[in-house]
Amino acid sequence: MATYKVALALLLLYGAISLQATSGKACPLYCLDVEYMTCQSSGDEKLNPSCNCCLAPKNCTLHLSDGTSLFCKPN
Repeated sequence: MATYKVALALLLLYGAISLQATSGKACPLYCLDVEYMTCQSSGDEKLNPSCNCCLAPKNCTLHLSDGTSLFCKPN
């Protein structure tokens, strides 16, 4: 019985490591109060906003409702 539990624990650990390696980067689960988004590729066109920089295309700027902005740089 103990061998079964050890094998199951190792299998779960291996699965968790494999999932992390294939998924790349995990996105945070929060949304900013974004009014609109602009991207270098679209010039000054106001685009539908993304929740945060993890979900937005890289080289885009999120314009927040409080008047500030957040540039989403590439990794």
